[in-house]
Amino acid sequence: MGPRPPILCFSHLRWDFVWQRPQQLMTRFARDRRVYFIEEPVFEDAAGPAPDGAALRFDRAPSGSPRATASSGVTVVRPVCQDPGPGGGPVLDAAYARLVEALVDDEGLEDPVAWFYTPMLLPAIDRLRNVRIAYDAMDELTLFRFAPAGLADREASLLRRAAITFAGGASLGEAKARRHARVRTFSSGVEVDHFRKALSPALPVPRDLEAWPVPRVGYVGVIDERIDYDLLREVAARRPGVTWAMVGPVVKVDRADLPVAPNIAYLGQKAYATLPAYLKEFAACMMPFALNDATRFISPTKTLEYMAAHRPIVSTPVTDVVRAFGEVVTIARDADAFVDAIDRALVEEPDQRRARIDREEAVLRAHSWDAIAGAMDREMDAAFADVRWCFPLPPQRGRD
Repeated sequence: MGPRPPILCFSHLRWDFVWQRPQQLMTRFARDRRVYFIEEPVFEDAAGPAPDGAALRFDRAPSGSPRATASSGVTVVRPVCQDPGPGGGPVLDAAYARLVEALVDDEGLEDPVAWFYTPMLLPAIDRLRNVRIAYDAMDELTLFRFAPAGLADREASLLRRAAITFAGGASLGEAKARRHARVRTFSSGVEVDHFRKALSPALPVPRDLEAWPVPRVGYVGVIDERIDYDLLREVAARRPGVTWAMVGPVVKVDRADLPVAPNIAYLGQKAYATLPAYLKEFAACMMPFALNDATRFISPTKTLEYMAAHRPIVSTPVTDVVRAFGEVVTIARDADAFVDAIDRALVEEPDQRRARIDREEAVLRAHSWDAIAGAMDREMDAAFADVRWCFPLPPQRGRD
């Protein structure tokens, strides 16, 4: 087939944040092409002002390519400049356009694919020619708390330009299909072998979990506006003998507003490599999501991760969880049902466990990240064959 086209991935999530869909896909694409993961800016007082004084900072690994992360082969790129302050969006847009143009030239990237997780960085490709666009809508960002002004307009522009749009779940795919002619839904996958490490008796108990009594019921993921904190507070009060462990970073919510109880543990963000050790110590796993705008279209990756660790799962009735995993996950519509489901999970009989694991294995076989990345790659090739370039070439290409 010849060399695979390089990918410029524009993301609102930083590479070293929670390891999830962007990292899983980009590490696989990087096996046979160059991948540049371009983040939101880093503001430093000692840096130059945007747009002309902004510069790119590359992650440098101790081995392999000097610009690649050690384990992935992905080049992580961070624009660095002074904080332009309120109303600084246009100068940041101009900085991105200049820096990305220079990146493409300096790295000799021919016919790149611009892969977007955030429509807000769409102006970054305004000075490129011969670019193909893919939009991976992993969430409905316009419904998230603190969504930036102009996000909806920029997403509309991105959808007009993109040759293909991917969606991270069935509900989201149906919504995007009303706005784009070529939408392909790929729910998130799972690295089964990684999370199966939770089944090893030799895996030690994480130190910060040792002091918390058993049984432990756990959540692993971002702790933000999607969590039903009233539900968490209620179930913890009703089952004081259970440790309710929340593993993950707290984002966009005030820590002072989190429910506090002697049996609720907030353990913070953990490295992806350590997650199986936490799952091993959970008698059951939970997804206590609120039913709000931010969860209307989510398809949580953690569902499959919990399954791979063979933990019983209790979730609130998030639409895509019910649709895709309702035969495996216990759905609880209120605190009474949630507590009852946890109680039953904690006394699961061996024959019930075997039947549940059989159902989980059938689901897991269809959700490997390797298969998903390969299928998305083929869909991109087909889309780009039909639509060679995604918008007219600029009349003139200049360098600052």
